[in-house]
Amino acid sequence: MKIEIIGDVAEYYVQTLCLLFFPGAKFSKKDSDDSHKAVVTVDKVDGAITSTVTITYKGKTSTKTYEQPFSENINERTRIRIAVGKAFLAAGKAVTGIAPQWGIMTGVRPSKLALKELNEKKSTKADAKSFFQNEYLVTLKKASLLVDIASVERKIISSCPKKSCSVYISIPFCPSRCSYCSFVSFTSNRLLSLIDEYLVKLIDDIKKTFNLIKELGLEVKTVYVGGGTPTTLNEPQLKLLIDAINSNTDVSSLEEFTVEAGRPDTVTVEKLNILRDGGVSRISINPQTLNSEVLEIIGRKHTVDQFYEAYELAVKSGIKQINTDLIAGLPYDGFRSFSETMDSIIQLRPSNITVHTLCIKNAADFAKEKDNLYTPGNVASKCVDYSQLSAKNAGYIPYYIYRQKNTIDNLENVGFCLPGCEGRYNIYMMEEVHSIFACGAGAVTKCVSPEGTNIVRVFNFKYPYEYLSDSDNSKINMKFDTIRDFYKNT
Repeated sequence: MKIEIIGDVAEYYVQTLCLLFFPGAKFSKKDSDDSHKAVVTVDKVDGAITSTVTITYKGKTSTKTYEQPFSENINERTRIRIAVGKAFLAAGKAVTGIAPQWGIMTGVRPSKLALKELNEKKSTKADAKSFFQNEYLVTLKKASLLVDIASVERKIISSCPKKSCSVYISIPFCPSRCSYCSFVSFTSNRLLSLIDEYLVKLIDDIKKTFNLIKELGLEVKTVYVGGGTPTTLNEPQLKLLIDAINSNTDVSSLEEFTVEAGRPDTVTVEKLNILRDGGVSRISINPQTLNSEVLEIIGRKHTVDQFYEAYELAVKSGIKQINTDLIAGLPYDGFRSFSETMDSIIQLRPSNITVHTLCIKNAADFAKEKDNLYTPGNVASKCVDYSQLSAKNAGYIPYYIYRQKNTIDNLENVGFCLPGCEGRYNIYMMEEVHSIFACGAGAVTKCVSPEGTNIVRVFNFKYPYEYLSDSDNSKINMKFDTIRDFYKNT
């Protein structure tokens, strides 16, 4: 899609607005095709911000203008975004007939805005909901969800010490690749053969990371082992990893110790016992859907029966909390199929249920058929609404939320839990409450200042073979030097 901007507004922000109406669109300044085009102008007159947006799409053109008056409570950058967003929303709706439920709210972390309203501006929940409806044109349903989640998060965050942190450990290996997956995970026999060598280097990384945390005087609150699928490791490999974590931190003092066991076909009694005995308090066993035909279509190499078997083993193991992931909007997974999956999962009473909306990432196999997946009439919205209503009726509360671009119907991902079972790592990570120290290939350390005003990301090598090629640990040592410099200067 062609974009022309006249005035002081970030091009990336305009692109995110385009994606609300034209999901999966590509942008190029060299594009000579004027049949799909957005022209955005921004003017500043006497403190007011005026934006005019003209959108041309499939033979239709609409021009809309919005003026955002001066306000001492809203900085200029935000007023520009609001003016452009509201003009774009009006023009986009006129051309496509689409009315985004999240209005002009873009970005991954919508609850950060809600927390700001509740904490800094001391708004009541009712006032915060009205604010998002009026300023961001969010529907009442979504505004209520957002503020309810922020209220739960606020209680958790308020009890978290300033000098705290979390640790993420990456196991970027899977037994097979799902069609919607874009994570750095490896499935071929040749790459899976790297696991033993990878663990040796990873354990050294873990040891040095926890030593640095002690050096900085920080307290580890949560440890999260993700992937990939960590339970791709065999029993001896998994025990080696869990023992290494126990050797470097007091697991009993953690608020939460999570290991993803997302693929039911990787779960065994022995592995669950290793996790339980190693102090793991939370695991994920993810069906994504309980429709056998859809499982095959999305490349999940497990059956519905295998999910139930793995879940029962997890319950019997005594691990305190079990999360299950579902995906709304999967191809050929209609409303009836999704609702039956949701009902069946609720009957199991897991401590957590996370409902994702299908997101089409460029690196995923599904990207090849994104035009079909974005077709109007997708039932994702109906499925997401059902998940939130049925979870509420079953006694679950929404406790964290995030959004991604190129998600079906521009919807959200929400974590639900039984009261008292909030996934703490998810909240700390999503709301950038404190630093997340990352170990392993594809992992990203996020240094967060105590006030949350300064954030620096430090990237590890993306792929396992790159990670292993760092024979003198120069990349890892650079990571530690960057972290030390960050804390020295904050």
